[in-house]
Amino acid sequence: MAGILILHTGGTIGMRPGAHGLQPDPEFCATLQVHLKQVLTPQQPVSIKALAPIDSANLQPAHWQDMAHALLENWDDHTGFVILHGTDTLAWSASALSFMLQGADKPVIFTGAQIPLAQSGSDAPANLRLALHAAAQPQLRETCIAFGGSLLRGNRARKTSAQDFAAFTSPNYPALGSVSDDGIPAFHVERFLPAGPKSFSIPRFRPRAVALLPLYPGVSGDSVRALLANPELRAIVLQSYGSGNVPDSDTDFIDSLHTAHARGILLANSTQCPHGRVTQGAYATSHVLDQLGVIPLADMTPEAAHAKLHFLLASTDNRQQIVADLQRSLAGEVSPFVSPSTPPLPQPV
Repeated sequence: MAGILILHTGGTIGMRPGAHGLQPDPEFCATLQVHLKQVLTPQQPVSIKALAPIDSANLQPAHWQDMAHALLENWDDHTGFVILHGTDTLAWSASALSFMLQGADKPVIFTGAQIPLAQSGSDAPANLRLALHAAAQPQLRETCIAFGGSLLRGNRARKTSAQDFAAFTSPNYPALGSVSDDGIPAFHVERFLPAGPKSFSIPRFRPRAVALLPLYPGVSGDSVRALLANPELRAIVLQSYGSGNVPDSDTDFIDSLHTAHARGILLANSTQCPHGRVTQGAYATSHVLDQLGVIPLADMTPEAAHAKLHFLLASTDNRQQIVADLQRSLAGEVSPFVSPSTPPLPQPV
């Protein structure tokens, strides 16, 4: 096998200053080759393949298909993979690839940078080193993010800083590895996904099939009806308050959810809180969601929920199967579901 393949899809790591801000550097792969020669030993074969680089703010679901096809075309010839990606939508892509590459027998590691590789003070070299170390771990069989000194499960991670080098966190699952003060990475093998049957699938995504709806004081039924104007819509992920609560006293908003349900739109419920999980029905304000058949997503991140629904909806028209798969872990993206229970009331001091 030809060692590790680096797949360059774009992002800050491969940019340079332009007239209107940072833009993709057409010479980046040559710059990367020079950098790799300085940090790799002859025993570390690494090759580079570039897709059409984009700013990740322009990412579309079809780009997930392009990444997956590029990986599978080279799967048998390499021991591991590193994907260079822009940070803005990196967590979405890592989640999507985790579902397309279920049962992977090799590591797929996403990384990027807050500062371009060619710029002084860049965090790119450190992120690349960690990603290459992780991609060389034979016991690692999943899609991950290597960034800011931490190795995170890809479908558990979120971008939580626009500037800090430690841009990503994993709120509800511990890191799979980290870099010590002396620069040596240590991995928690006991946290890795266990080996499973290979189940690779690259469905044709429908770019407007899934919508996220964050709730806020004053949200109205018009927000839902605006989404329903999209004829391609098949699912809405509510980003609700706390443990899954919605404004149940707003009859217009609740009626709009009933309209969506009657149209056959699949409704799911995630929490706006970075930590914790949806416990739908724990409070009366979320009881109406149980009546509507809204699916609680436990501690799944909004990015993972969005990507998972895209994957499921593109894979089958069997609604019962989609609902069942949405409520079980396919690639380590969610902790075991638990029955809702009323939280204990705070005790007076």
